[in-house]
Amino acid sequence: MRIIKRLILYSVISLLIAAASVNPADAARLKDIAKVQGVRSNQLIGYGLVVGLAGTGDSNKSEYTIQSVVNMLKSFGLTVDPTQIKPKNIAAVMITAQLPPFVRPGDNIDITVSSIGDAKSLQGGTLLQTPLRAGNGQIYAVGQGVLSIGGFSAASGGSSQQKNFPTVGLIPNGAIVEREVTTQLGTNGTISLSLNQPDFTTASRVVEIINRSYGPIANARDAGTVTVAVPNEYSNNLVGFIANIEVLPVTGDQIAKIVINERTGTVVIGAHVTIGEVAIAQGGLSVKITKNKEVSQPPSLSGGSTVAVNKTQVEASEDPAHVIVLPATAKVSDIVSALNAVGATPRDIIAILQAMKSAGALQAELQII
Repeated sequence: MRIIKRLILYSVISLLIAAASVNPADAARLKDIAKVQGVRSNQLIGYGLVVGLAGTGDSNKSEYTIQSVVNMLKSFGLTVDPTQIKPKNIAAVMITAQLPPFVRPGDNIDITVSSIGDAKSLQGGTLLQTPLRAGNGQIYAVGQGVLSIGGFSAASGGSSQQKNFPTVGLIPNGAIVEREVTTQLGTNGTISLSLNQPDFTTASRVVEIINRSYGPIANARDAGTVTVAVPNEYSNNLVGFIANIEVLPVTGDQIAKIVINERTGTVVIGAHVTIGEVAIAQGGLSVKITKNKEVSQPPSLSGGSTVAVNKTQVEASEDPAHVIVLPATAKVSDIVSALNAVGATPRDIIAILQAMKSAGALQAELQII
């Protein structure tokens, strides 16, 4: 009875805190900004053969494909001369998959099949039984099935049409899990939370909201890890405890950052970006040089000859420069409005932001991708 009362008290406290101190518009669930350590997927990979292709498989130059066919047939008790194999209906492929956490033997997972030879298309092919291994070399799943390409490739008379990539296919539920990965939670009565974006302020807020809800059980190990001691009343219900703390609202924090993609001209400015007082001048100088051929005619009886000469004309023009003064600690809206006011293009904005950073007027991290 005492345990039930404590649970009710903690739940009420949690609701009051959420209603009084957290703005739902700014807060995110804890599960959206952090994950429980030990709960992770694993990568699987395998090598196999796709058969049944309509002449779009590997050519005779793919010796590994021929050798793979010979080895496969040998396992069925057949001896074949490698020189007699024509692999145009067969393709050597690599199979990749993600083994999710908590899967059990007999569960199905999706697999991706990709050609590694010179096959033109995997459309209509069937993957033969292929073991899928993890990084430790052990087999965790076995894949087989008919490929779904989701595209096509056709050519005739020098004209061709292609949609998506016909050399990559997907087999939904194409692999059967043969071995499970053991996941241990609550070792020594504690669990660890890893923040997706390590930040000291966010880690401190996570500790605060958990401790307010369940007592002093959380502690920040560093900017990216928070350790939580499992309360005694949840010792036999670890899943329920994790489910409860996952939905706690936490307002995350991040550094001021501007991300620039010079290839596409994309600029993303974070909400915490501020600048010092600065003046921006933006204008364009245009120089035009033209060359014209003209005929030089000498005066009569001068003894000269008519010749063609090059006449060069230089014209220079400069657009009126726009000067905008931004006040100290200007916000993102001020920056955007000012740059729009001077008629700056995305390329101009990138150059202006880089110049502001060099001038020391931009209080933000400038990341170019």
